[in-house]
Amino acid sequence: MNVAIFPASDRGFANHGWLQANFSFSFANYYNEDKMGFGALRVLNDDLIAPSMGFSPHPHQNMEIITIPLSGVLKHKDSMTEEWLYVHPNEVQVMSAGTGIYHSEMNGSSEDRLNLFQIWILPEKDGVAPRYNQQAYNPQDRENKLQVLVSPLGGDQNEGLKIHQNAQISRIDLDEGASFDYTLKSENNGVYLMSISGNTEVNEHRISSRDALGISKTKQFSLKAITKSELLFIEVPM
Repeated sequence: MNVAIFPASDRGFANHGWLQANFSFSFANYYNEDKMGFGALRVLNDDLIAPSMGFSPHPHQNMEIITIPLSGVLKHKDSMTEEWLYVHPNEVQVMSAGTGIYHSEMNGSSEDRLNLFQIWILPEKDGVAPRYNQQAYNPQDRENKLQVLVSPLGGDQNEGLKIHQNAQISRIDLDEGASFDYTLKSENNGVYLMSISGNTEVNEHRISSRDALGISKTKQFSLKAITKSELLFIEVPM
């Protein structure tokens, strides 16, 4: 098993006043030649956006974009419908940019800050028709068990929103002292495991809030929550 360690303190950071962004991989003005992605995972941004602020319309192409609000409310509009849609915590949004799409992302609250993860995954093929979807998830369904948020389009798995890649995004909330064994979908995949909160032991490695591990060349690995923990798994082809 290969394990790469990605401490939270080593992430890139940008403070634009209205936006405070932590970059797990090279993005915008942050460039690190050793952090260009993890397999098909290209971007994992941890954004904190001020009330009523956000990103004006901008284009994307040939990318699977997944947004996970952690607190606050996201307001989204794209060139497919030109309607404002709202995405709340315990909801997930997916957008296949494909042949090209414009979208805006705003903090939908005039009072509270918005914290979200935005994930970009390289698609298995370019030039697909743009598509959008969002879905709500019950947090009780990830208490000490895996909750699948995103899975491959056309795959044999019914759970989660769909993207054009043999990838899976999932979450689990572990009670203090609880253990869990994660089994990979494919031996050709790896898992970027991020601690959302808490302290967790993964084999002999310990991670805390926003630390991450890149795990590959294994079929399974084990976790144990040292304290109550929330974890995000991004499994992608390597």
